[in-house]
Order: sequence, then structure tokens, then C-alpha cells
Amino acid sequence: MDTLTLKVNRRVQTVLGSSTLAITAKAKELKSQGKDVVNFAAGEPDFDTPDTIKQAAVQAIAEGQTKYTPSTGTLALREAICKKFKKDNGLAYHPSQVVVSCGAKHSIFNIIQVLADEGEEVLIPSPYWVSYPEMVKISGATSTIIPTTARTGFKVTAQQLKEHITGRTKIFILNSPSNPTGMVYSRKELEPLAEICVKKKIWVISDEIYEKLIFESGPYCSIASLGKEIFDLTITVNGLSKAYSMTGWRIGYCGGHPEIMEYIKNYQDHSTSNPTSISQAAALQALKEPEEKISAMCQIFKERRDLMTSLFDNVPQVSYIKPQGAFYLFCDFSKVGNASQIAQKMLDEAYVAMVPGDSFGAPGFIRLSYATSDAQIREGVRRISEWIKQHT
Repeated sequence: MDTLTLKVNRRVQTVLGSSTLAITAKAKELKSQGKDVVNFAAGEPDFDTPDTIKQAAVQAIAEGQTKYTPSTGTLALREAICKKFKKDNGLAYHPSQVVVSCGAKHSIFNIIQVLADEGEEVLIPSPYWVSYPEMVKISGATSTIIPTTARTGFKVTAQQLKEHITGRTKIFILNSPSNPTGMVYSRKELEPLAEICVKKKIWVISDEIYEKLIFESGPYCSIASLGKEIFDLTITVNGLSKAYSMTGWRIGYCGGHPEIMEYIKNYQDHSTSNPTSISQAAALQALKEPEEKISAMCQIFKERRDLMTSLFDNVPQVSYIKPQGAFYLFCDFSKVGNASQIAQKMLDEAYVAMVPGDSFGAPGFIRLSYATSDAQIREGVRRISEWIKQHT
């Protein structure tokens, strides 16, 4: 049989697979082989979805809610999302301005494909979530990376934003709380960024998926809440995955200006159509859940953060900035060696799964998730410390 000559879309040829998913898959494979793996690579809460949410899904099945819904999501769910936006973020969206999708990742993908075009630029602060640049590649646009450092708390400054804007700049992606750093932008930090985006007429994608997982005091601020002009330029993205431990249910959503949301609706009409009807019923129940449940999970993550950082305080070769939210510790391993090689060897030799910072645009760093038990955190950091002692 002749060798198949495969020719694929030139944009897709350059797209890289997700390193976080690949490492998580390898960790699970090793575990299935009987290896005692500590998984610090996971990007999801280790808690089960609350029973009340699961029961809502079961009830939806029993009631026959198993058919197509509007591609943008059920009206009841979009109305509940609008109430959430208003209550939590001070954002007044009409249900027609909301599109429910198969996860926040899907929402962001839709927005970038609709807004970005060939010859245009998308500004992405680094460290960044691994999927942003790959989504931009698929759109045909170009990613312009704005490097941040520990000195600025891994946050982009107004001066940096100004310096990276060109006549081709179309979108600025903002992620707060951040994956992978856990940093959270304050209102004071967001105001000058919003002012610049309004002045230059730049769209903002505000990825707020970790909004409910913040450990420090003070109200969370959505950039779209800072005035009518920035509100019109911002597409606010959120979802159920992190706050309600619903990663596998695949429900995300976004809200924005009516005109852009109509284009996003049309795009989704011809790609996935509606997200799963059963998951939408579960999501509707999730948005009715008492905040105390989320607060309790957030408190556990805070305690785990404090545990992991206290343990790393005894590993002098590794440094970090204490995260303000999410469930990741972004550590500087540059004194130990090449971070990608360390992560690979740590998995192969010590059975600790971590994600190297190269994937996030930050060579020398490694992301560790503390979405796991205290016992696993203690054991994992012990193995890391022992490995470093043996190799340095």
C-alpha cells in the first residue's frame, strides 16, 4: 500500500498539542501501571461535583431534557448567567448577549476565531495559559507576547501594554486570576489598562474562570465593570469548571457587546451547536448553589497553598511568588537546571508530574498544582527536594 500523503490546513500544521494534557495523561498512564505517581500537573479541582448538581442532571434526563437546545444555551441558563454577572461583577448583560459553550476554553476559541484575522495581532502577557497562542495561530493572526517578571508580580503594566501596541493590534487577553501564576489584578492595576484599551479601541478578552478561587481579601474586579466604553470592548469569559468542580461537564460562557455576540452565535451555530442539554441543567443548578460551598473549597485550596509554600521554603534552590488565587504554584527552578528536562526526569525518576514553564512562555519555571491532598503535597515536595539534593 502506498504511503499516504497527508496535506492539512497550513495553520493547523503549526499548532502544538497541550503540554498540560499530555503530562496529565502520562501521569495517569504510569499510575495505571502501578506506579506511585504524585500528580502536580492537574488543572482541575480534586473534589467531586456537588450532589445537588449531579441530581439536577439526573432529573433532567428523567424529564426528557435530552434534545437540542438553542445553540447559545437555554434561556433559563442564560438568564441565570446574567444574574450572576450582575451580582458578582456589576455587569448588565441581556440574555441575548450571552453564549453558553462547551467550556470556557471553547468560549475563548470562538471569540478569537471571530475577532482575529490575518495580519492582526493579539497581545498576550506571559506567563500565559498554554492554549492562547495556539488559538491565535488557528485564526491566522499573530501573537505578540508581553513578558512579565516576578518583580511586577507577573502582571503586565500600563507602560508595557503601551509599548507593545501597534497599528495591527486587535485584542488584549487578560487572565485574572492567572493560570499559571495565580496572580490577581486589582482595580487599581486594571484601570490604566482599561484606559489604554479604550483609547486605542482594542478588544479585551477577560478570562475569569478562576474568579471564585481567590485567597486574599478585597473584592474581585472585572475589567468590564470600569466604565461603559471598556464594557463595550470587553468579552467576559467564565464557566462552571473550577468553582463548582465541573471540569468534565464542559460548560462555559461569555458575555459581550450585542454585535460581537451575534457573530459568536453564528460561528457556534455551525461548529458545535448547543452544549450538552444535561450539562446545562446541571449548570443552572450550580448557579443556584449557596456561596458557602465554594468558599469552603476555596479555603481548602488556601490551606494547601500555604502548606506547599511552607514546604518549598525549605528548598533553597527553588523560589516562588505566593499566588493570590487559582490552585497553582509557579516556581523558579532556574538554579537547579533546565526546567523542561527537570520536569521530564522528575516524572521518570521520582514519579512527580509537573508542567514546565516553557509551555507558558516562561522557561526556567515549573507549574505545580495543589489540587490534591495534603499527604500528596507533602510527599511530592519531599521527592522534589530529595531529587534536587541528589542532582545538584
